[in-house]
Amino acid sequence: MPKMKTKSSAKKRFKLTASGLVKFKPSQKRHRLISKPTKMKRQARRGEVMADVDAKKVIKFFIPNGL
Repeated sequence: MPKMKTKSSAKKRFKLTASGLVKFKPSQKRHRLISKPTKMKRQARRGEVMADVDAKKVIKFFIPNGL
């Protein structure tokens, strides 16, 4: 059976913490920023930790070997 590869898109979008949680950056921060509220832009600056249900799927299907 061949080795499982990490998806290239997942390498760019997710990071694993030391405790195994999945971190990601929120969306809505690339273009058309003038029309978006200041609160939305401010909250999109920081990274967030993914919910456990979604994190299990990301680890299983996209980053099986970690990053």
